[in-house]
Amino acid sequence: MKINHFIAGLGLTIFLAGCSSTQVSTNNNISKIPVPAGDDVVINLPEKKGTMSEAEIHAWPHADLATDTIPGMSLAKAYEFVEGKKSHTVIVGIIDSGIDINHEDLKDQIWVNAKDIPNNNKDEDKNGYVDDANGWNFLGGPKGAAAPEQLEVTRLYNKYSEKYDGVDPSSVSAKDKEEYDYYLKIKNDFEKRISEANENYQYYTGLMSMISEADEAAKAKFGEGYTIENLNTLPADEQNPLLMKVVSSGAKVEDVKKQINGGLEYYGAQVNNQYNLEFDGRSVTGDDPYDIKDVPYGNPWVIGSVEKEKHGTHVAGIVLATRNNNKGMNGVTNNVKLITARAVPDGDEYDKDVALAIRYMADMGAKVVNMSFGKYYSPNAEWVYDAIKYAASKDVLLVHAAGNDGKDIDKSDNFPTDAPNKIDELTDNVITIGASTRNYNDKLVASFSNYGKKNVDLFAPGLEIYSTVPNNEYEQLQGTSMAAPQVAGVAAMIRAYYPELSASQVKHILMNSGTKIDLEVLLPKAEGKKVPFADLSASGRVLNAYGAMKMADQMVNGK
Repeated sequence: MKINHFIAGLGLTIFLAGCSSTQVSTNNNISKIPVPAGDDVVINLPEKKGTMSEAEIHAWPHADLATDTIPGMSLAKAYEFVEGKKSHTVIVGIIDSGIDINHEDLKDQIWVNAKDIPNNNKDEDKNGYVDDANGWNFLGGPKGAAAPEQLEVTRLYNKYSEKYDGVDPSSVSAKDKEEYDYYLKIKNDFEKRISEANENYQYYTGLMSMISEADEAAKAKFGEGYTIENLNTLPADEQNPLLMKVVSSGAKVEDVKKQINGGLEYYGAQVNNQYNLEFDGRSVTGDDPYDIKDVPYGNPWVIGSVEKEKHGTHVAGIVLATRNNNKGMNGVTNNVKLITARAVPDGDEYDKDVALAIRYMADMGAKVVNMSFGKYYSPNAEWVYDAIKYAASKDVLLVHAAGNDGKDIDKSDNFPTDAPNKIDELTDNVITIGASTRNYNDKLVASFSNYGKKNVDLFAPGLEIYSTVPNNEYEQLQGTSMAAPQVAGVAAMIRAYYPELSASQVKHILMNSGTKIDLEVLLPKAEGKKVPFADLSASGRVLNAYGAMKMADQMVNGK
């Protein structure tokens, strides 16, 4: 959701739309060539001054630091570098909420399953997914329906409460002590979260009531076009500070009410669904989400709700919106096809859905898979670990958003992960992405972005990102969810022009070719504390498409 600067100034929350340099060996000679370490050249330029135009802000992720003084990914230079070079089509998978595959800027890039005839209720390709013309909907439900769901902490609290709620701690057996302690952790977390959700929901409810009542009263007294001068004539006890601040700023009251309503929807979903112990969003699938063998389930309706689900469509546009068609915006890459797995509800995804979606993507030929989602708890993480290993065996690069909690994920749990102990990676085909901004100064790291010297690999543009949303529309959103697909787009570009390179090599090219940053930056959620940017990720770099294409070419062609 986009919250404008005025709303942010009122103190309202901004709502967000989700490790080492090695190489692996496969059966080709290129795979035996180590990825270059990358140069240590630091671009020392003054930050961009002055107000950027709307068009510049919409396109900032593609800008070049050296020429534009904006820390984007140097995309134009990357395309100049590969001009005249041959490329082949790469399948990009996106595991997310519904994606509007009919969008004007996406429809030309949609993957079509040539082995399965759509809408005939038959599984011609024998993959277990009937009529999967463009992907699969693991969330099930009626065509066009949204997918509200609980958070994992709510599910776990429900599970363990049945056994431990009201139990005398002294009566807990030695063999149950560890589980009981885990229950107490879950209980404390759940109660804190639901309390905060209720408090915030009431806050936004009161805010909406306050400004709506004041607005109606002002209209009744002064008419539709009332001004700050009109409001200043009111007696002091009739002057509403919020309305006066809105009007004096030049903002439109209806726009502010729309922003406040966004807060109501965000926290309303938490109160009514995500932390609601009685809510069951899974009933529509008919499967047991805690039995990985209980298949098939779901359906081929990958679009979801175009009224309530914009996240997946926004992510898709960042990767592959049609370039240079004079519509909306340009995606990072071309010569790609999008296969989608709808597996991320408005709540926490199930481990079963994530694991099966990764396997589905790998089996259907995806070479890059974007995963802009995450959660704190993963009761069946082993299923996802196995799926990550399976994707590695199929040479699939998984691009994962680091998360939006401003936390050090070297210390805090964040799933899915390729390093269960936060140190040792299971495979070398997962790259985790933090969010950077267009500010080449101490505000370079987005204030919400997770970070980690070991468990975040690279940063990429994730603030004020303009992209596709359902019904042929476009919008700015922010989050590491928006940073990950920037990287997925460049990864797909590398694999299109240099198919000889393995998923592992592409990962380390992305890490080692990024723009090296030598700045002290504000540490997210740390009240003004500054740290070296290099301390926040394994690479200490920001995505650079031009550098990535040059490094890939050097590996393949030896130049």
